[in-house]
Amino acid sequence: MTTREKTLRSASDIIAAGFAAPSSAETLAAVSERYAVAITPTMAALIDPNDPADAIASQFVPTAAELTTHAAELADPIGDLTKSPVPGLVHRYPDRVLLKIVGVCPVYCRFCFRREMVGPDAGHNLTDAELESALAYIRATPAIWEVILTGGDSFMLSPRRIRALMQDLATIPHVKIVRWHTRVPVVAPNLVTDAFLSALTAENKTIVVGIHANHPRELTPEARAALTRLSNAGIPLVSQTVLLRGINDDVATLDALMRAFVETRIIPYYLHHGDLAPGTGHFRMPVAHGIALVRDLHRRLSGIARPDYVLDLPGAFGKISLLSADVRLTADGCEIRDAAGRIHVYRDALP
Repeated sequence: MTTREKTLRSASDIIAAGFAAPSSAETLAAVSERYAVAITPTMAALIDPNDPADAIASQFVPTAAELTTHAAELADPIGDLTKSPVPGLVHRYPDRVLLKIVGVCPVYCRFCFRREMVGPDAGHNLTDAELESALAYIRATPAIWEVILTGGDSFMLSPRRIRALMQDLATIPHVKIVRWHTRVPVVAPNLVTDAFLSALTAENKTIVVGIHANHPRELTPEARAALTRLSNAGIPLVSQTVLLRGINDDVATLDALMRAFVETRIIPYYLHHGDLAPGTGHFRMPVAHGIALVRDLHRRLSGIARPDYVLDLPGAFGKISLLSADVRLTADGCEIRDAAGRIHVYRDALP
């Protein structure tokens, strides 16, 4: 098997594929020792090794910049742990919970906000006992209307485990929505099989899938085919994108991406401002720049193609739309009023 036919998981794999110079081996090894690395064949095939600013490589190939941590960066940047009543469950909003069912992904994004918690070494797949504890909490909390499956990448579960989980959730009458967050249909579309699709169903539940993609080149013919299989199965699809310096921080790229989403029957949902995850400052940009960019984007697009531009407030205070009247720009970031009326000062943490 050649390097282009397998998932790349090490510095030597990346160098052998031609995505980094041999002289960078020591740096790549240092980064991969701290943070997980994986590039699927589907994503590797898109990388232009002759382009130092390639938008796909920039998302997945480790760099020395990841070894620099800004003072404001946090291992748990959005406060998952402070809102976790039982292992693997995050209850930040009254009517919905996150269930972090797996700790692994098919690819590892260099800007991941859970990078300290995912990967073959750092990630944690829920044990049977932990999953039962999470389900017991959901059963005992009738306010929970939606369960959001994440991780890691929730689509890394086998069809057998997905079916078993859906059968468990089907027995909880107050849960009406089951949402899955994933990159799999884009980065490993071969995993979206008929068996996989059939396992996603549950009686009296609406299934929604959140698709993470950041650049229009990611929506390959194979990805579009996998996404079509999902939508043909009657599953609504919504998008999640991270605004990334040097990758999609221009209106033409975002315009093309949002149009591609709609053409693939994905409703643009969230465009995330980069979280304060360790070693990710080189991907972030000033909030003011992001707001101006998204306002320009919205002027170009039909209403059905406009994502909201959101920030997850550090400290588990939840998401806020950066386009709302609750945000006031300052010289070095913004002041934000959250849903409870509290004022937060957010400062741009840039390299």
